Amino acid sequence: MRRRRSLSKVTDAAPSHDELLDLVAAAGRVADHSSLKPWRIIEIRGSGRERLGRALNKAEGRKGVSTKPLRAPLVLAVVVRFRKSKVPHWEQEAVASGVAHMLSLALDDAGWGVFWRTGGATRSKAVAKAHGLAKNEELLGWLYVGGKPTRSRPLRGKEIDPTTFVSSMPGKKRSR
Repeated sequence: MRRRRSLSKVTDAAPSHDELLDLVAAAGRVADHSSLKPWRIIEIRGSGRERLGRALNKAEGRKGVSTKPLRAPLVLAVVVRFRKSKVPHWEQEAVASGVAHMLSLALDDAGWGVFWRTGGATRSKAVAKAHGLAKNEELLGWLYVGGKPTRSRPLRGKEIDPTTFVSSMPGKKRSR
């Protein structure tokens, strides 16, 4: 996980459909209250990326095809599928987001370059229609997947200082 980096530029190589299924099976093990599995992944390759590009432009009031989806050979749409349940929608969305993150880690670990894209278009009618979303579904974003380009120098790590993100529960001081 410490070596994972978002790669906005990838090569034309991509995992096969069968490789993708194996990685999705692993990512689907994310914590999931009531085991609702409130998510799905849409695999977008080839001309599907152009259809997505048309929908993106339509969402922004433009004609033609956006080249954004053409930046990777494989685009994976991450969809939350809200279920009727005692589990609130925010928690179901958190599960779908967790699957997306786990999938990005699994793809990276398998040697693929990954970049997670979001934005206002994820909530547009044109983009929802292009993805065939049902009324109980929302698009969370896309994982752009391709080969990792060879680099002349290694990627620099952006290590975080965990002490700035971890604190104790407020109240009575606990002994250490």
